[in-house]
Amino acid sequence: MPGFCKTYPLATENHTKLLAESLAKIAKKGDIFLLKGDLGAGKTMFVRCFIRFFLGERQEVPSPTFTMVQMYPTKDFMIWHLDLYRLKSPNELDEIGIEDAFYRGVSLVEWPERLENYKPKKFLFLLFENENNGRKVTVTSSEDWEKRLNDF
Repeated sequence: MPGFCKTYPLATENHTKLLAESLAKIAKKGDIFLLKGDLGAGKTMFVRCFIRFFLGERQEVPSPTFTMVQMYPTKDFMIWHLDLYRLKSPNELDEIGIEDAFYRGVSLVEWPERLENYKPKKFLFLLFENENNGRKVTVTSSEDWEKRLNDF
């Protein structure tokens, strides 16, 4: 049973940036963001804005499609950006340090449906969808997020 569920329009890239920054402000060590959506739906844009909230606008944030993981140290925690699009087997998740990512940092996971048995119990799920007039995102959380998202 989700603790929070709400849909937000993302008519412009600035709306995506505002969403990412709002969630970055309440992020803490151990948080896991699961980002699902078609190619070009806004997942990587969200990640870039989230990471740049901590590290500045000049921070290069490449998509880790080929490397599967990029790490970004911040003052309070490591941000792990995982792109599982090219994951061939769930066993590869051990090789890239998925448990460290989930427990010792903040994880931003694109293509979370490939996690299979590694899917965490506590997470914030963002479903990005294209619409006629832009995009929208539906944010759903496990119950532990509910208090933090009350004013969201």
